[in-house]
Amino acid sequence: MIKHSITLFFLLCITIAFGQNDSIAIPVDQESLLQDRILDEDLSKKYTGDEFNYEVKTGESLNLLARFLKWLLESLGSAFGVDISPQTLVILEYIIYGLMGLLVIFILIRIFVNEKFNAIFTKKAKPIVDVDFAEQHIETVDLDALMALALENKDYRLAVRYQFLKILKLLSQKEIIEWHFEKTNLDYQKEIGEVKLQTEFQKASYLYEYIWYGEQYIDETGYSKTSSRFATLNNLIN
Repeated sequence: MIKHSITLFFLLCITIAFGQNDSIAIPVDQESLLQDRILDEDLSKKYTGDEFNYEVKTGESLNLLARFLKWLLESLGSAFGVDISPQTLVILEYIIYGLMGLLVIFILIRIFVNEKFNAIFTKKAKPIVDVDFAEQHIETVDLDALMALALENKDYRLAVRYQFLKILKLLSQKEIIEWHFEKTNLDYQKEIGEVKLQTEFQKASYLYEYIWYGEQYIDETGYSKTSSRFATLNNLIN
């Protein structure tokens, strides 16, 4: 029993000794080693540039549009010696995204009102539907009277229209084309078999579409020049 108590005493002493050796003594004058560090007032000016701007994405994190804009701005900056800030890149990117969004909305609206996609960017070829042509054949319409009335009112653009319709009427009477109010000028052009006549008709129809569908203003002098083109085609048909 006594031996057992002595053994426990020695073990307790050894444990206390090792515990004291593992602790680290802190010098009394440790506080004297601590000093206040003053930051340089020009620190913000020293660390400038894209590499210190953590709000702007660079490198692989940029999408294709942002990378293209970054390259474009850097190229323009180098060419003109202008320093373009990264914030300009972000603003331009947002502007382009906004324009793309507006374009998508515009396309969707045109689709929802039953407009074909290609009609957004090109002028649709319009069939000739005028003066009740949907109910009358062109050969039964007095185009000379209509043209005289248009000239009397100095509506030269409308007179050009009637002159072109007279060409179609003559082609139909000569059985060179088969007239129908839903056909386009391109349809009639394909029906003309004679090459020279087809070429002249193409020129006349282009001039007519430019003035009529293009809503171009035409005065008396311009009408005289246009009328001579139709007269040449009219003589060729006869």
